[in-house]
Amino acid sequence: MKIGILAAGISPEELRSRHGSYAEMFIALLGASEPSFGFRTYEVRNDDFPDAATDCDGWIITGSACGVYDNLPWMVRLKQLVLAIYQSGRPLVGICFGHQIVASAFGARVEKFDGGWGVGRQYYRIEGRHAFVEPDTRGFTINAMHQDQVLEQPAGAKIFATSDFCRFAGLVYDDRIFTLQAHPEFSLEFEAALLKLRSGAVIPQAVAEGALATLAPDASLDSALVARWMVRFLTGLEGPLDGAEAAGPKTER
Repeated sequence: MKIGILAAGISPEELRSRHGSYAEMFIALLGASEPSFGFRTYEVRNDDFPDAATDCDGWIITGSACGVYDNLPWMVRLKQLVLAIYQSGRPLVGICFGHQIVASAFGARVEKFDGGWGVGRQYYRIEGRHAFVEPDTRGFTINAMHQDQVLEQPAGAKIFATSDFCRFAGLVYDDRIFTLQAHPEFSLEFEAALLKLRSGAVIPQAVAEGALATLAPDASLDSALVARWMVRFLTGLEGPLDGAEAAGPKTER
């Protein structure tokens, strides 16, 4: 299965050599869960787009330092692609900025949240039943890094995950699109490095220090669990995957 990664952003240069780009983080995360996946990265923020919504079997939109309300030309084009992917029936997963731009494409309001930053390890409750999630799972913990939020439920979307801080933390659109505000691809080490880099300059120092306190060396994340959900959603499978190849993920540029 060929997965197209729509790279709306890239990790800070200071951290990239150690942790990789956002696209590379997704390749590592999903490749570990389903090694038979192949990947093609499109740098959409640089106007590098696929020719058609059907060019790949499934799609991922990454995070970005941009806000969807900036409405830059490439964002307008990306929203058009989101709707085309939805109409094509190809599965799409959006993370952070990806979560927000999908919601914007479906008419929902996305703005800076007056409650401030959501950073560090965050727990989210799952709402409803979903075929790609184990039925006894009630919630999950992954890293977050956002000030913007989806502030109203998009047309046609059901709430997948929520928290007291982020009402629309996860959404599912007619079993064709699955989005999350937080970052399953961010490791504890990367989250900590990013918080230290942005502390004071971007994120208030006290907020960054509070988030860093949640990232103890023995802290746990459910990133592998969320990766399995993403794989099941992208492949349309409801159960565990069988027969995964031992080889690593295949990538194209």
